[in-house]
Amino acid sequence: MNVKNVVLCVFVLLLSFSATAQLNILNAKTPEEIGKKTEAQIAYDNDEPLPYGYTDERDVLWSRTTWEIIDLDERVNFPLYYPIDTNNIGSERRSLYDVLVKAIKNGEIEHVYADSYFTEKRTLKDIEASLVYSDTTDLGIEQLNAEGTVDEQYIRKFNLDAGDIEEWRVRGYWYLDKRQGELKYRLLGICPVANEARSKAFPDDNIDSKVELFWVWFPGARKVLHEAKAFNRKNTSQPISYDHLLNSRRFHGVIYKEDNVQGDRSVSDYISDNALMQLLESDRIKEQIRNLEMDMWNY
Repeated sequence: MNVKNVVLCVFVLLLSFSATAQLNILNAKTPEEIGKKTEAQIAYDNDEPLPYGYTDERDVLWSRTTWEIIDLDERVNFPLYYPIDTNNIGSERRSLYDVLVKAIKNGEIEHVYADSYFTEKRTLKDIEASLVYSDTTDLGIEQLNAEGTVDEQYIRKFNLDAGDIEEWRVRGYWYLDKRQGELKYRLLGICPVANEARSKAFPDDNIDSKVELFWVWFPGARKVLHEAKAFNRKNTSQPISYDHLLNSRRFHGVIYKEDNVQGDRSVSDYISDNALMQLLESDRIKEQIRNLEMDMWNY
C-alpha cells in the first residue's frame, strides 16, 4: 500500500469519526438521540464561536463600509434560505430566518434595530406588527356591527415565514490591518427582506411592499448562529454553522451602497433605471477594495 492510499484511509476514518461525534447517528439507540451530543462530547468539543481578535484603532490603515444584497434566488445562497418546510425534517435544521426569529422571541437576541446604523431599537411587538397581519372577514364585520365583538373564526391571520424571505441585506466593514499586513472583513449587521404580511392577505393585488423587517447586530448574535447549523451540500457529516458561513463569506452578495461623502447614497441613486450598470458599479467597488491589498505590497 503506497503513501497515497494510507493518507486516503486516514482521511476516511477521520470523517467517519467526525460524523459519529457530530450526528450520533451510528450510536443512537432511538431516533430522538440522533443529532444530540453526550455531556462528554460537549465538554470535549468546547463548542464556542471563534472569538474575534482584538484590533487596535491605530492598526487600521484604511477602512470602508459596504452594504450588500444576498439574493436568495441564487443557488450559492440556498443554505441561507432552506429549509422552508419544517414539517418533515429534523428540528436541528432550520433556515436562517427561523433561527433569528426564534432567538428574538426567546430573548437570546436582546436587541433588534430599525436601520443598519443601529440607532433605533425595535421591540418584539414592533417586529410582530411587521410579521403578522390580521384581517376580519365580511361575516366578522357584520357580527361586530351587530354585537360589538368578533369571534376568532372570523379573523384571518397571515404570518411571514422563511419561504417569504426574498433576500438578506448585510452591512460589513472592510479594513487593512497594518500589523498583520492583510485585508480583513468584519460583518456588522444582517437583515431579512420580504413583502409585508399584508401582501399574503391580498395576493391578487400584486402588492410590492418589500421592506427591511429588522436589523440584527451580528457580533451579538454569533452564539445563536454558531449553535444553528446550515446544510453542507459537499459533506452532510460536516454541517457548517451560520456563524462560520457568514464570517467566511460563503455567499454571493451585490454591493448596493458604500459609505461616501453624499450621505452614504446608494448605487441606485446615481445610476437609475439601468440594472446592468448598477451591477457593473457594484463590481467596480469590489475590485477597488480587493486591489488595495495588492497595491499595498507594490513598491
